[in-house]
Amino acid sequence: MTKKIRNVFVSHHHKDDASVDGIARILAGKQFNIRNSSIRAKPENQERLTKKRVSDETIKRLLRMKMRWASQLIVVVGKETYQREWVNWEIELAHKMGKPIIGVYESGLTGKVPLPEQLQNYGTSVVPWRSDSIIKAIEGKSQFENPDGSPSERIAGGNIVC
Repeated sequence: MTKKIRNVFVSHHHKDDASVDGIARILAGKQFNIRNSSIRAKPENQERLTKKRVSDETIKRLLRMKMRWASQLIVVVGKETYQREWVNWEIELAHKMGKPIIGVYESGLTGKVPLPEQLQNYGTSVVPWRSDSIIKAIEGKSQFENPDGSPSERIAGGNIVC
């Protein structure tokens, strides 16, 4: 069986890098090939970013270029994600580009965690760490669930899924 290919940009807090790989792994077992264009800083580059040796404008230009290639934005939602300025900026950019925005709660979360502000404003789906829920969201079925898979209230959601 041929794998379905999806070009995505995965927005995440750098502490959640392992979850980016995890999404690709669980979907690969369901015949999906996720090609991720997001940026993950190697340890030697993280220091340059932390010390502001790379301008915000340079980072924004690179992110815009990489996000244009993707058809969707997936946001890994962990305990600290809502506090990350860059995650909110990436979500807003995806919204301006008209891309579906899918929040995926990180594996192992047992309770509700705050969502990034822009995900609350523009998210088309927010789902738990379950392959079936993630696949439905990627395929365009708008759904809102808590980390345990129970139904959640619909958020504002600024993009229409086609």
